[in-house]
Amino acid sequence: EQCLPGRKDALEDAPPESATHLWLQGRPLYPPFPDDTETVSFGMGCFWCSENLFMRLEKGIYSTSVGYTGGVTPNPTYEEVCSGKTNHAEVVRVVYKPEEVSFEDLLHRFWEGHDPTTQNRQGNDFGTPYRSAIYYSTEEQRATAERTRAQFQELLRARGVDAPIATEILPAGEYFYAEGYHQQYDARPGNGGYCGLRPTGASFEDLKA
Repeated sequence: EQCLPGRKDALEDAPPESATHLWLQGRPLYPPFPDDTETVSFGMGCFWCSENLFMRLEKGIYSTSVGYTGGVTPNPTYEEVCSGKTNHAEVVRVVYKPEEVSFEDLLHRFWEGHDPTTQNRQGNDFGTPYRSAIYYSTEEQRATAERTRAQFQELLRARGVDAPIATEILPAGEYFYAEGYHQQYDARPGNGGYCGLRPTGASFEDLKA
């Protein structure tokens, strides 16, 4: 099915380039980021939930934002992405400091924080926007993602889960910021409580046993 045409310019509802993080107060949402940071985008289902999972880590996270990537339609709206006609995934983009938190630690949080075996679904959220995905920015990230995927598959099998991991691991493409009201959703007054993520219960701690 043909994807929607989208638009040339960024969404009017996207956060302005001067926007700063609501939880990591004062940190920018837009690059350029410090030289000692790296970037990765994770698709885990609802991006409200996945951003909340990473932005609240105790150390190493410089900034986060939510947006759309992995698809075709330029500058899509939330409604267009939800239609399934853009091929984009909902993602959290994580800007982190490798000297303070390793990429492997971030991946442990990713794999343990959702069910990567469900195809285009997480909890009650259905469709291609809710697929499990890692969009890497370096070859080292790719290799670590593939290695930990194999480890987590074995951890799932040990728990009696034979379904294969469906996570796509691809180079990061163009990232489109989601509308401002989606950014740091769970840090906004009156929000929170909803979580569509469905962890499997498998843990990398079991490898240490």
